Amino acid sequence: MILKGKKGIIFGALNEQSIAWKVAEKCVEEGAQITLTNAPVAFRMGSIKKLAEQLNCEAIMADATKPEDLENLVTKSMEVLGGKIDFVLHSIGMSVNIRKNREYTNLDYRWMQQSLDISAISFHKTMQSLLKLDGINDWGSILALTYIGAQRIFPHYSEMAEAKAMLESFARSFGYHLGTKKKVRVNTVSQSPTRTTAGSGIKGFDGFWDYADKMSPLGNASADACADYCISLFSDYTKYVTMQNLFHDGGFSSMGMSAAFMEEDEE
Repeated sequence: MILKGKKGIIFGALNEQSIAWKVAEKCVEEGAQITLTNAPVAFRMGSIKKLAEQLNCEAIMADATKPEDLENLVTKSMEVLGGKIDFVLHSIGMSVNIRKNREYTNLDYRWMQQSLDISAISFHKTMQSLLKLDGINDWGSILALTYIGAQRIFPHYSEMAEAKAMLESFARSFGYHLGTKKKVRVNTVSQSPTRTTAGSGIKGFDGFWDYADKMSPLGNASADACADYCISLFSDYTKYVTMQNLFHDGGFSSMGMSAAFMEEDEE
């Protein structure tokens, strides 16, 4: 019960494959009270209402690109939960160009702006809303999910590479201001490739999942394991970890070559 008495907001739970879904379940399991939030389209197409019923919590519709929606989310969450927020998970990512199969060298820039707004700038807007409304407790914890594609080239990851790089930069920059003003910590978790709705939509995902699993000494980290890691970062056991990009990837980020691949080549 390491989150007993804490209150949180979880963005991005779409269905049972979602990392945010697993995090929400673990938060409640560990004693927290939460609200769930997602975009209007996710309320129509996803299973967020089912999760809200399962966890006996409120699901609040919010377009994360609209500051007025985010301010309503923070205000309503404080009303529902009976106080300020202690932790937030930002688990939002979407590329229109990837969905429309546009090559990286031929992107539609209007769609790119949408992708950056949804996947990265929404993180800044969320933190700005929390600060503006004094909606987060001192020593709170804010997390966003990212991917190593922000640092390394994965050809089919397209403009999401820039979106995640921007997301990680916001964690450092806003993390400084929230740290000095409120002792709030802000971090990003760089997760293994995970079979979520968003991840599976990237071209060649299955092949890359297998590659990463072989390359990682511990294998790919599951959505459940990622949820456990997020819980530890919401807890008071990690109060002095901030402005970090934390790899949760079975060791993939430290690898150059795996013996498993060398042995395959020799065969």
